[in-house]
Amino acid sequence: MKSAKFIPAILISAVAVTGTSVLAAGPKDREPVSFQELDANGDGQLTKEEMEAHRTQKFTEADTNGDGKLSVEEMQAAAQKRANDRVTKMFERQDANKDGFLSEDELPKPRRAGKMFDRIDADNSGTISEQEYTDAKERMGRKHKKHGKAGSDDS
Repeated sequence: MKSAKFIPAILISAVAVTGTSVLAAGPKDREPVSFQELDANGDGQLTKEEMEAHRTQKFTEADTNGDGKLSVEEMQAAAQKRANDRVTKMFERQDANKDGFLSEDELPKPRRAGKMFDRIDADNSGTISEQEYTDAKERMGRKHKKHGKAGSDDS
């Protein structure tokens, strides 16, 4: 029965290590960390120590109670802060007239909406039937599973 306790311990350790690595790396859709941010001593060279120091700094910032461990709440708070920062930056970029509001014409236009509609409209009727919609949704589900993004979206 040792393995019954050992396997969950390994899984928990793996999740903890992965979670902190992901937290340190940050989201994929944000700008990467600049060389200058990582080069703490400004000598034009990155050392392993500087890279680790940056990772540790991100961990410390997320560890709001300073106990040397990240709770779900701390990780959620760190993720929420990053999301809020991204939304603020996006808002500032899109608010062309700087009135503090986004009108529909200030929102980014979908880049491939027309092409996507045409792909879903399999019979080229200019409309999408319920069956065409269902077929497209199933194709997307298979594509996501194939690329390791399993999960369903029933919207």
